[in-house]
Amino acid sequence: MIVIYGIKEKLDPIKAALSDTIHACMMSVLGMPESKRAHRFIGVEKDNFYYPSDRSDAYTVIEINMMMGREKDTQKKLIKTLFTRIESDVGISPVDIEITIKEQPAHCWGFRGITGDEAKLNYEVKV
Repeated sequence: MIVIYGIKEKLDPIKAALSDTIHACMMSVLGMPESKRAHRFIGVEKDNFYYPSDRSDAYTVIEINMMMGREKDTQKKLIKTLFTRIESDVGISPVDIEITIKEQPAHCWGFRGITGDEAKLNYEVKV
């Protein structure tokens, strides 16, 4: 699950392109299947979105929630790939992008009526 926050008037016009770019990075770096896109966009009114004074109104926060297991170097590659691809594909400068990866043990995930540690996934978590 990925949650993307930004100023509503800036985020709304680019949601589809940003989602496509983020998912392309997830597939290429983590091996996620095409069918596993789970993005939530939270557009915030400008007067309710406080961000560092040296950023522009394009400031975008990307929170990536995933099961534990990816190697440190894989996570770093994902972050760097996101910076590069979002800038080239969507036009947001890396200075205006903040990315956090939040990992939880597989047993803390619940989907399809089971927990993540019981699931048969069609992709690898330990990459």
